[in-house]
Amino acid sequence: MGRYGHEFLEFELRADGRCRYANNSNYRNDSLIRKEMYVSPLMMKELRKIIQDSEIMKEDDARWPKKNVVGRQELEIRLGNEHISFEASDIDESPKIGSLVDVQESDDPEGLRVFYYLVQDLKCLVFSLIGLHFKKIKPYDSYVPETKERRGFTWEFNNTVMDIVQN
Repeated sequence: MGRYGHEFLEFELRADGRCRYANNSNYRNDSLIRKEMYVSPLMMKELRKIIQDSEIMKEDDARWPKKNVVGRQELEIRLGNEHISFEASDIDESPKIGSLVDVQESDDPEGLRVFYYLVQDLKCLVFSLIGLHFKKIKPYDSYVPETKERRGFTWEFNNTVMDIVQN
């Protein structure tokens, strides 16, 4: 239970590229938000690389702070034939782990630090993908005004114009 009732943030990235996101917060009476999309095989390859580079598969959560009334963080990874599941108290709001200083003072500072940073990296990745996927991007032809020469096409994204030149 979070500060505003039963809150959760959940995302799932599957091997076929399916990305599912759910966010339930009762803050200001918000409702459940669900998003679903597919990402490319190249994105999935990068995700595997992030997980492998983190070396989280070598960790063990036995000495991490256990879930409590404040909440918990869970991470389940299936990578090839390997399957591992982690659970720790909610690092962001827990009285046991409120900052990286608390992570360093835990029984397993190295393992918990790996978990903490990987979860943060994955959340940033998913939020970026969702933000990019569900924003309106409007393509239109672009040309150099002085010469009226067509030089490619332009994407307008959040009031930022990106020129993409075709060869």
